[in-house]
Amino acid sequence: MHDTTVIRSAAVVGCEGLQDLTIDGSGQLSAIVPSQQTPPSDKATRIIEANGDWISLGAIDLQINGALGLAFPELQESHLPILDKICRFLWQEGIDGFLPTLVTTSIDNIHRALGVIERYNQQPHTGPAARILGVHLEGPFLNSAKRGAHPEAYLRPLTIPQVDQVLGDYRQLVTLITLAPELDPTGEAVPYLRSLGITVSLGHSLATAAQAQAAYRQGASMVTHAFNAMPPLHHRKPGLLGAALTTPGVACGLIADGQHVCPTMLDLLLRSARGHSGTALPENLFLVSDALAPLGLPDGRYPWDTREIEVADGTARLADGTLAGTARGLLAGAQNLVNWELSSVEEAIALATVAPRQAMGLPQLSVGQPASLLRWRQVAGSQLTAQRL
Repeated sequence: MHDTTVIRSAAVVGCEGLQDLTIDGSGQLSAIVPSQQTPPSDKATRIIEANGDWISLGAIDLQINGALGLAFPELQESHLPILDKICRFLWQEGIDGFLPTLVTTSIDNIHRALGVIERYNQQPHTGPAARILGVHLEGPFLNSAKRGAHPEAYLRPLTIPQVDQVLGDYRQLVTLITLAPELDPTGEAVPYLRSLGITVSLGHSLATAAQAQAAYRQGASMVTHAFNAMPPLHHRKPGLLGAALTTPGVACGLIADGQHVCPTMLDLLLRSARGHSGTALPENLFLVSDALAPLGLPDGRYPWDTREIEVADGTARLADGTLAGTARGLLAGAQNLVNWELSSVEEAIALATVAPRQAMGLPQLSVGQPASLLRWRQVAGSQLTAQRL
């Protein structure tokens, strides 16, 4: 067994030139230095030659609705072993951590699912697995006209008493909540949620630019799946997305499966986010999967709450054709951006690994952090692959 591992000649997001990364015997990064500056190795050191490949932390998925046939809103005590299996599966898929996303459903279902996730986090775990970083509540405070696949029967008015009822005894577990700010004319809900330490994202909304800007001033700092379930960008009515793109400190989640957003609009969004130079890495965009329960399963028909979804070529739709989500993982989005020649490899990696950490204030690749690393290779032209080291 080696006491130390050195990864030589690796490309690292944000670093000029190739780097050498040293991992100590406890699995933590102990050094990141320019190549050729690493001291000579001894017999106890394992050497990995990266040969210019990109090395990053694993990805962070802030919006994932389920996997391996289990939708997170349907979690019950008996599902604890399946939840553990999902965490291990996601780790193998390159995910370091994620927010199980509970879409709009009954309060009983929300509380039951939150209780199961809380119990899972309290259990001891061994072996590599993606960490549950908290929970993302996507609803139930959404605009009915932009609810998408969310069931209208369970939507709720956005008031503090309603927020308290939905959170119940689990407010410490809820990390992120998506809401439509126009549902709260008092302007009290966003500051209240922020006082609880909950990040607020705007989505499934008809908010005007003025309403969105007010919510951003009150503490909202994200947008849920940009372009989807909101008015399109309009030259006279920029809406919440236009307000987000012109407000410093607001980050937009992005689904890059080619179905939720046309690649042309992805290109426009990326160009806007890079700033005037056109070369800087976007600071206000991050990738999400929005993956549903069939993630990890083949195409086919699957139950979804009281309804059914059909997954074809990785895209999930309701019987009436409404887009419900995807069955592709987060890294597929990064791969698509490179394959479509919309992003450099560095930018695509950053959107999946650096940007979501930045949006949630999580530690980045740095000395003293656990070395849960991915190695990215570009093969067959623009094809991008990633695997665990």
